[in-house]
Amino acid sequence: MTTSNDRFEQSRLLCNASAHLSRRTLLGAGGGSLMMSILASRLARADERGETDPAKPKSVILVWLEGGPSQLETFDPHAGTKIGGEVTAIETSVKGLQIADTLPHVAQYMHLGSLVRSVTGKEGDHERAIYNVRTGFRPDPTLIHPGIGAALCQATSDGLDIPRHVSIFPGQFASRGGFLGAAYDPFKINDPGGSVPDVRSYLEPDRFDRRIEDIALVEKQFAAGRLRDLDRSRTLHQTATTAALKMMSSDQLDAFDVTNESATVQESFGDTPFGRGCLAAARLIEVGVRCVEVTLTGWDSHVANHSLQSSSCKVLDVALASLLARLQERDMLDHTLVVCGGEFGRTPKINAAEGRDHWPHGFSTFLAGCGIRQGHVHGATASDPDLESDRPLDNVAEPVTVGDLHATILKSVGVPFDEELDTPIGRPMKRSDGQPIQAILA
Repeated sequence: MTTSNDRFEQSRLLCNASAHLSRRTLLGAGGGSLMMSILASRLARADERGETDPAKPKSVILVWLEGGPSQLETFDPHAGTKIGGEVTAIETSVKGLQIADTLPHVAQYMHLGSLVRSVTGKEGDHERAIYNVRTGFRPDPTLIHPGIGAALCQATSDGLDIPRHVSIFPGQFASRGGFLGAAYDPFKINDPGGSVPDVRSYLEPDRFDRRIEDIALVEKQFAAGRLRDLDRSRTLHQTATTAALKMMSSDQLDAFDVTNESATVQESFGDTPFGRGCLAAARLIEVGVRCVEVTLTGWDSHVANHSLQSSSCKVLDVALASLLARLQERDMLDHTLVVCGGEFGRTPKINAAEGRDHWPHGFSTFLAGCGIRQGHVHGATASDPDLESDRPLDNVAEPVTVGDLHATILKSVGVPFDEELDTPIGRPMKRSDGQPIQAILA
């Protein structure tokens, strides 16, 4: 008879087997599209190290599961055990790899990437943990670290007309540019079931042009004032205005509007705001956006865990599977990294309210594309953990830190994860304090 310890050892062995934003907001966000630049020497160094490919710039789609998805009801089921809950484990496209029956469509695409089942963090509060996973650092009262999209945009340059960093359903804890500056903050939108609001002029073209001329005249007179010694590179007002106007006249704006897709394609992603967000993410990456974050909430299951997790998985399943399928069909996975995960997992122990609580000691993240090893599983969690132990990491095989995960993401998209940057006060900061997970880098 197979014991839970045997299953843990089998899991360990499997790890080694592979096969409405306001116009003011618009102007501020639009300014970022002209701000992204990098020193030529930095590009040369990165190119020498094989970390950039100018012909195929790399992008990230972060499928963000906010609230703490349960690893046990998604990517790391332990069906039939004391911690397994009500899920059943199902086979996937990777031989020997099973995930929860809540994700039957995603199961068909697990061969496209690597599943990390052993992510560990030190933050159990939502806001702090979200900050940790999105930046790679724990919160620091003296500094705000940049998110993944900001780091990617700061390290690269292109001539995109629309913002290069987009957050769909940003929520209350959206990513930020941090010490890199507000120019790297994401452009925020909600349901992309139509065109982006407030980016098309409602005036006749001649009248609109006259207003722009008037603004230019006011700008010129203001800058010529005797007592005004302005550094325009710091105020960025004129730069932001120029970028916003460029965006307003660009055909690339159509990428936000998923109604341009056929009914069949739209239906395949699910008739949900999140599904439309994932479809918009794929469209935005196709026109050159470097990072798109799409957030799905509803995972905070302190009560009625199985019901809440299953409901959220139903939305995630078709959207994520269709996103992976589209990227694969269009040969975009070699330069698009998909990261699916949340700020932490849920406790192995089911509480008195039939829920699971916060658990940063061994949770799951799925990565695919940009050279991530295909059909691979890294790490494992035990089926029979000591639920009262004060050493929860003893139940995790091959643990990786949040910093390691962040370093892996940066390396896979060609950003030097160990490069030091200077903060505005001259404090040197590495992009990441972790090390890439070599086992999942092809």
